[in-house]
Amino acid sequence: MSAPNCLRCLVRPSAAFRLSAPPSTSTLTPATPLTAATQIAAFSTTRATAARAQSPQTPQATVKGHVRKGKRLTLKGKKTKTIDHGKSPLPGERKAYRKRIILSNDNAIPVPWLTDLTAPGLADPANVGKVLALPPMTQDQLRASEAFKPTQCWGMFRQPAVLVRKETVDLTNRMQEAAAARKVLRMVLTGNKITGKSLMLLQAMTHAFLNEWVVIHLPEAQDLTTAVTEYAPLSDTNPVQYSQPVYALKLLHAIRQANADVLAKTLTVSEHSELPQSLPAGSPLLAIANQAKEVDSAWLIFQALWNELMAPAPYRPPILLSLDGLAHIMRVSDYRSPSFDPIHSFDLALVRLFTDALGGAIKFPAGGAVLGATSRNNNPRSASMELALAQREAEQQQGVEVPQKDPFFRGYDERIEAVLKSVQVLRVGGVDRREARALLEYWAASGMLRTVVDEKVVAEKWTLAGGGVPYQRH
Repeated sequence: MSAPNCLRCLVRPSAAFRLSAPPSTSTLTPATPLTAATQIAAFSTTRATAARAQSPQTPQATVKGHVRKGKRLTLKGKKTKTIDHGKSPLPGERKAYRKRIILSNDNAIPVPWLTDLTAPGLADPANVGKVLALPPMTQDQLRASEAFKPTQCWGMFRQPAVLVRKETVDLTNRMQEAAAARKVLRMVLTGNKITGKSLMLLQAMTHAFLNEWVVIHLPEAQDLTTAVTEYAPLSDTNPVQYSQPVYALKLLHAIRQANADVLAKTLTVSEHSELPQSLPAGSPLLAIANQAKEVDSAWLIFQALWNELMAPAPYRPPILLSLDGLAHIMRVSDYRSPSFDPIHSFDLALVRLFTDALGGAIKFPAGGAVLGATSRNNNPRSASMELALAQREAEQQQGVEVPQKDPFFRGYDERIEAVLKSVQVLRVGGVDRREARALLEYWAASGMLRTVVDEKVVAEKWTLAGGGVPYQRH
């Protein structure tokens, strides 16, 4: 017994096909002409049936057309399966997750010999090659100033700690000497990629907080020049300068949270009736920062606070003005004037304030420091900045030829060269073997390194890291 759907049954013609076959040519008389209707192909059952119905010589026969058994074929669109991806993130939730800072890990092993930093700790040469923990209050101040970076791996350890390097002691000692002489240290931190320039800037801010300085930090210079925040022209300025009130409001909140204790001790020397709430002379500077609640008055409040910090008075704290990503402000910004001309970064009011301080046009009453750090991960090209830093670095060394301008290149900017004409340059490189051993011992004590730390391991890790670059991938 064969299967009902065998190949022989499938290729056998149906009954309707056999009934609709054309009649034999022997039945046709010579008088009957062969028309086009009678010359129908044998495989077309519908046409043959219609032709015999129209022909008068062909006897009528009740023939049924081909009927397909089973379900009727329906042509519809392809059904798409709906996949439930869960709840979509709220606006800004992905960015907050990407930029979140985690400073502690309860699963990490606590290091028993780890001690907290003190005020002269980063300037003491005896601490070179030691890992010291950041005090809890300083952690809050650094977090408010956005000194921590999401890529610095703070969340791998029990508490945040820093390695005291030779460059750290050199930088903090220069800051102390400048504050003691009521002068301003103007310095640019530069170096290769991932050598710790931003971390060196964090250590300078830690030293300033521990010694009760006023710290004003611009964490990302690209936020000022890449046209991502609102701007407005300032009246009575020539050339026209532009304020950034939204960024100024955010900066005022950071200054208030990070320097609340120092601002509460510092008093105003003049009356401020132009503020939303007028303040008499002798009011604490914290009262000025507390009025920063609306965007419309943010730049006015920042100017009042800055003028008070610059005013000569019996007591004024030293100031640390720092910026990360220096190359972003050493170029023409992405903003446009009302006539759609490009706006130079130096024509933005906040950038102009920093560059004037870095170039030496602004003097702090109690001294301080102006620090700028370059970045190699996100670094727009600035030929004038690179040439100026190379020249300053060559001038600081003995017997090194000072590089000169390329006579065939026309992309140099005189305004940038004037700002960087007299700054100091501190090159941050890899750690030496003594500092590398301190790092490896700290990692091993925290449970991050599962091996015995000896001279062989230190030499191996130091070499594989490209000469002591802590975050070098290998």
